[in-house]
Amino acid sequence: MSEQKRENIEEAPELQDAGGEAGEEVPAEAQGDADELEALRQERDEYKDRFIRALADAENIRKRGERDRREAERYGGSKLARDLLPVYDNLKRAIEAAREEESAASQALMEGIELTMKELIRVFEKHGITLVAPKVGERFDPQLHEAMFEAPVPGTKAGDIIQVSNDGFILHDRLLRPAQVGVSSTPKGAEAGQQAQQQGQ
Repeated sequence: MSEQKRENIEEAPELQDAGGEAGEEVPAEAQGDADELEALRQERDEYKDRFIRALADAENIRKRGERDRREAERYGGSKLARDLLPVYDNLKRAIEAAREEESAASQALMEGIELTMKELIRVFEKHGITLVAPKVGERFDPQLHEAMFEAPVPGTKAGDIIQVSNDGFILHDRLLRPAQVGVSSTPKGAEAGQQAQQQGQ
């Protein structure tokens, strides 16, 4: 074998090793590209999630602002309305007092007060304030009435209204002030009869 052929044979493995190493670099680069692509996808998904959450938060804020605006329009004057309720009470007392006197002067005064009272009620109704005026004999409603006292009254049932101290008011669908009333408890005669009936049993 000539010296030239021997050198070619010895160089062949080195060429093969070099070719093998070059072939291994390609998958490593591909793996790096895949990792970078996956990282970009995760970053995209994270930004997408943040964007969706931001949209949802913005929509919730818009709805809450709209609800607050509607409530402010409907109930914003509740403090002023409460401050005006004593004016109604005083006008009502003045009318009741004027009716007890039958002089010509008191008659003219009563007419003026009644006109003022009607105007006040008209303004209340214009702004969604409704009068709650229970009558004696009606049933006590804890949603609309406030019991100022209880007393046993013959001829009544427990829970009947026996006196109205002050009218109540509702602002749209909210109770502005409950009507202040006196309520009948179980009359003493009926209570004694119930006890006797229980003892007889």
